[in-house]
Amino acid sequence: MTLSPPPAPVALDIVHVGDCAAIMDSLPAGSVDLVFADPPYNLQLGGELLRPDHSKVEGVVEDWDKFADFATYDRFTRAWLRAARRVLKDHGAIWVIGSYHNIFRVGAILQDEGFWIQNDVIWRKSNPMPNFRGARFANAHETLIWAARSATQKRCTFNYDALKSMNDDLQMRSDWLFPICSGAERLKDEAGHKAHPTQKPEALLRRVILATSKPGDVVLDPFFGTGTTGAAAKALGRSFIGIERDPDYARIARARIDTVQPAADEDVSHQRSKREEPRVPFGQLVEQGLVTPGDTLYCPRGERLARVRADGALRYGESVGSIHRMGAEAMGAPACNGWTFWHIRLGDRLLPIDVLRAQIRAQIEGQVV
Repeated sequence: MTLSPPPAPVALDIVHVGDCAAIMDSLPAGSVDLVFADPPYNLQLGGELLRPDHSKVEGVVEDWDKFADFATYDRFTRAWLRAARRVLKDHGAIWVIGSYHNIFRVGAILQDEGFWIQNDVIWRKSNPMPNFRGARFANAHETLIWAARSATQKRCTFNYDALKSMNDDLQMRSDWLFPICSGAERLKDEAGHKAHPTQKPEALLRRVILATSKPGDVVLDPFFGTGTTGAAAKALGRSFIGIERDPDYARIARARIDTVQPAADEDVSHQRSKREEPRVPFGQLVEQGLVTPGDTLYCPRGERLARVRADGALRYGESVGSIHRMGAEAMGAPACNGWTFWHIRLGDRLLPIDVLRAQIRAQIEGQVV
């Protein structure tokens, strides 16, 4: 069997200046864990926008957001998405953020290029800009698409338990409330104007990176702007690759990231999901002598008893079955987690048999090199 060679080393924590598709094409294939992309929105703005007091609203007027037509924008999108997919590892994923002007076109092209959409996430802005013309709803959200590299990949990093901890032990939803970038976080140029018209809040990028990467992973941003992705990645113990075609934005990004102090390794260490832990069946506890045939297991308060069999099953009354099925029968419930329901007496204490499973898992992980 011929094994594929490992990816060639790639320069990390660097901001490249130039065309994103061309630079991604120069990177080794399979060298990136996560892509976050904030591409031009192709806003198609018609004329200037004024507030009720006739002051001008600063919008996006830069050439990089202007395209001749939808077909031109689609060709641009297809080129950079194709390049991004090539540099992603087999387990990699991509995030793309956009507005109603572009996100539906981007989503269709993502699917055409072989990506597999995991979620769409709504960034709901707590302080959106009003609609000054009064001709439509105020644009109070943007949409993010999170997609795996392919439909057939075996895994895609998702730190479910970490997000649940972040959300007061509630499952993280797909609508995220953050303010737009303003105040001290908004970078300004020497004249006091916004350094970049579409700077994203760092809190948004931190959640994306915490949710779908691990410490030490490589995060690539092909539209780096003033470096929000790089700043968040560095703070969270990830490496980054930034690509920005405007040298002024790249200069601001480098200066910004140089001031970021990364958190200590122990403070950003990966909170592993239960699904990532080695599977240990109850029968393995019997095989290794942590419990023996004939031992008694107890319900949490000790009033219901079960007897351990040599085959790893339990006898409860006249019934025989797994720790989960016998736990459910003892509770009179349709299902039961036998690892936390059944207890073993150690000295004068009743402890859940899950503590014995933890011992075996520690042994298994200690053997993994």
